[in-house]
Amino acid sequence: MSGFEFIEHTADVGIIARGRDLKEAFANAALGMFSFIADLDTVQERESLIVEVTAADRESLLVEWLNELNFIFETRMFIFKRFEIEEIEDSHLRARGIGEPVDRQRHRIKSSVKGATYHMLRIGHNSEWHARVILDI
Repeated sequence: MSGFEFIEHTADVGIIARGRDLKEAFANAALGMFSFIADLDTVQERESLIVEVTAADRESLLVEWLNELNFIFETRMFIFKRFEIEEIEDSHLRARGIGEPVDRQRHRIKSSVKGATYHMLRIGHNSEWHARVILDI
């Protein structure tokens, strides 16, 4: 099972993340976003940050989660490579993001993301969890 795939969207990029459970789907959505932002093969797992978000519902939680990670990347220049979701409920998420500060000599930044959007946002479950989100680029 692939953790995520990119989908085409006019002027933006979409991600469909999958997981055995909701934790894995949210982690794979974040991994997909950072795979779009940078070449993660050059990122080492040197530090971890705790990230905690709340929202009104599960779909809003996904948007808040991705936007908080992107905010950390943009303001602290910290790039994430792996995510461990410690707690997840419909309106609350606590996770550990693992990566390192951006090193322009080693890291290849490919694109920037303005933010995750509510356009075409969907979270569902059949044989696996899946989350679709469109990133404004």
